[in-house]
Amino acid sequence: MKKLLSLLVVAGMVTFVACGPSAEQKAEQAKADSTRIADSLNQIQMDAQRLADSVKMADSVAKVTAHADSLAKGLIKEAKPAKKK
Repeated sequence: MKKLLSLLVVAGMVTFVACGPSAEQKAEQAKADSTRIADSLNQIQMDAQRLADSVKMADSVAKVTAHADSLAKGLIKEAKPAKKK
C-alpha cells in the first residue's frame, strides 16, 4: 500500500509539472509583454509631448491676450476726449 501511495504521489507531481507552460511559450509571452510595455511607454511619451505642446500654446495665447489688452487700453485712452476744467 505504501508503494502504491508513493507511486501515485510521484505520478501526480510529474503530471503537475508537465501541465505548466513550455520554455517556448514562456519566451513568446515575455516577448508579447515587452512589446506591450514598449507600446505603453511610447503612448505615455506621446501624451506627455502633447501636454507640453498644449502648455506652450496656452502660454503663447496668454502673452498675445495680454499684449492685445494693453494695446486696447492704449487705444481707449487715446479715444477719450480730455476733460474740460
